[in-house]
Amino acid sequence: MSVGHVARVFEEAGIPTVVIMSGVFAHRARTMRMPRVVLTPHIMARPLGAPHDVARQRAVLDTALDLLANAPGNGTIVEFPEPYRPGPGS
Repeated sequence: MSVGHVARVFEEAGIPTVVIMSGVFAHRARTMRMPRVVLTPHIMARPLGAPHDVARQRAVLDTALDLLANAPGNGTIVEFPEPYRPGPGS
């Protein structure tokens, strides 16, 4: 998974990162020890949620930004608490 390597290179250059990924990749996130990760319950290829679900996508991004600002340390993994929903209002 190249995103983990890219995140580490950015971090070494002084640019903080947060990786948002589907929970099915949790084992890879832990193995690669990425700097900061938000795991979502969403299906592969839709880590932010369903298309047009602006409220859910914003909630995931808010979680990532909060992690960026408040992570207790490098290697922090946060799980997005809400289950996947197929679309807005579901």
